[in-house]
Amino acid sequence: MRRILVIDDEPFVLEALKRVLATTAAAVIGTSTAEAGLAAMHESPIDLVIVDVILPGMDGVAAIKTIRQHYPAVRIIAMSGGGKFGLDAYLPEAISTNAYLAACKAAGADAILAKPFETSELRSLIEQVQTA
Repeated sequence: MRRILVIDDEPFVLEALKRVLATTAAAVIGTSTAEAGLAAMHESPIDLVIVDVILPGMDGVAAIKTIRQHYPAVRIIAMSGGGKFGLDAYLPEAISTNAYLAACKAAGADAILAKPFETSELRSLIEQVQTA
């Protein structure tokens, strides 16, 4: 069984992703900070990390760099909505969203995803990064 770690500080997004991913025959762990996510990785092997860019404390870019350094085989999907608050405030085409996601790619993310996204987009991306 695959083990997926989701790191997102928005409780609604975190719980929604956990519910969606639990239907994919994967064990899903969720944390609201990068530090807690890295601690979870230290405790148990993880196959895939889905990490938000804007987090309290360590941001997603720094988390990706740390994961790449310590767990090079782990697949990583970075996601961002540009730092807006509230689902209706997301602007995926915003310059900040594109810049954040480009920084994640440069830090070592295998794939990037702009919020909001469809469940099918996420599942397709997971399949792509795990077969790459």
